[in-house]
Amino acid sequence: MEGARNATTTTAVRPLKRQVVLYPTPGMGHLFAMVELGRALAAGGLAVTVVVVDPPYDTGAPGPFLAGVSAANPSISFHRVPKADNLPPLASKHYEALIVEAVRAANPHLRALLASAAWPTRPAALVVDMFSGAALDVAGELGVPAYFFFTSGAACLAFFLHLPALHARTAASFRDMGDELVRVPGVPPFPATHAIHATMDRGDAAYGAFMDAAAALRRCRGVIVNTFRSLEPRAVDAVAAGRCAPPGQPTPPVHCVGPLIKSLEFAEGGAGAECLPWLDQQPNGSVVFLCFGSIGRFSAEQTRELAAGLEASGQRFLWVVRAPPGDGDGDPAKKFRKQPEPDLGALLPNGFLRRTRNRGLVVRSWAPQRDVLAHGSVVGFVTHCGWNSVLEAVTAGVPMLGLPLHAEQRMNLLLLEKELRLAVALEGYDGGFVAAEEVATKVRWLMDSDGGTALRERTLAAMAQAREALRQGGESQAALAGLVDLWRSS
Repeated sequence: MEGARNATTTTAVRPLKRQVVLYPTPGMGHLFAMVELGRALAAGGLAVTVVVVDPPYDTGAPGPFLAGVSAANPSISFHRVPKADNLPPLASKHYEALIVEAVRAANPHLRALLASAAWPTRPAALVVDMFSGAALDVAGELGVPAYFFFTSGAACLAFFLHLPALHARTAASFRDMGDELVRVPGVPPFPATHAIHATMDRGDAAYGAFMDAAAALRRCRGVIVNTFRSLEPRAVDAVAAGRCAPPGQPTPPVHCVGPLIKSLEFAEGGAGAECLPWLDQQPNGSVVFLCFGSIGRFSAEQTRELAAGLEASGQRFLWVVRAPPGDGDGDPAKKFRKQPEPDLGALLPNGFLRRTRNRGLVVRSWAPQRDVLAHGSVVGFVTHCGWNSVLEAVTAGVPMLGLPLHAEQRMNLLLLEKELRLAVALEGYDGGFVAAEEVATKVRWLMDSDGGTALRERTLAAMAQAREALRQGGESQAALAGLVDLWRSS
């Protein structure tokens, strides 16, 4: 009995997980990428809070996507910031300028969250998106280490860092430089017309936002990049060596953790669900897939030209078609708004759907791109060359035909075609119009030529490199593990 009286019961106390706060800019593409980073960090034993800024425009409701992520990943939580009202008028037609101001207006909400008693200790890190640089002031005020997550590749990061040096080198806007070559360390020279779309005019507010982002990048503790070094070795090494920043300016440590691609598909109302059963019925390696991002749209004339080219190619295809741009597309606040479903009968050439019904499928507005690219019947991808799409194609081993539209996509295509040799351009994109004959010729070349076979083999080799980077001990896995260890012990 004496022993029983003196016995004590002890309960093991679990150590609290260190908290990391992720702060993506508005827009589903950036949110998807940041959530994948959050999943990787949570798998390493960190608690993750994603701060979601409601954008000053309609991007579609992300609620179902966020709920699905939370259900599958208990260590990830979401904190919604209300939409900013009364943003100042902007001298810009580019949505990037509007995004930067929306994030700046959300600083008081971020400050309140980071300073709240919600966590027993200060967050180990605040990870901001490429356009969330205004949040660095909040992090500095509260003593929270700030990092950037760069959702594009290392070549685009090199351009960002080098933009102030380019600015000092000439007084001309990129638009006025025409085909003059722009030279950035670690990046193939490219015509000024292929610079990031929102940086084309110095007088535009978006250009100033990019200059501010370049300065903010140099102030952070480190830059996390959604790429892997073996994909972009020249650009990664140039950035890491400090050759891209202006002379005498610091470059923070670079952590390449990609490819991080979407693990959970999201669509409103199950759109595009017929794609996968249709692909199941197609021969292996027989289908070219055409999809152009969440905001990629073409004029009615270009859409009909694409249709004529696909029909003339004689190849099997799966094509995601969106309604043409509306009259308000010059308004950046309307760039991401939910669009009406396209009227395929009126938009496509007369009889096109009937004539191609045995070898093609056209879906309205959306398809589960990651799952489509991973399907065995898909052997080629006609893409806008957005970085998320590039990584999904590389991860699936699917070669690309490039038709860039906006943002950094022209720069991405030149990198993919001239240096990485994982894509071939559809000629005419730089003039704003690709002819049906070019579409038919390139699709047939991709599917049936020795050159297309060689392109496919190079893409499969890049796929193997991507898998190697993410395996235990691989370059990207080691970079991510190093960050997790740093933050867990801080």
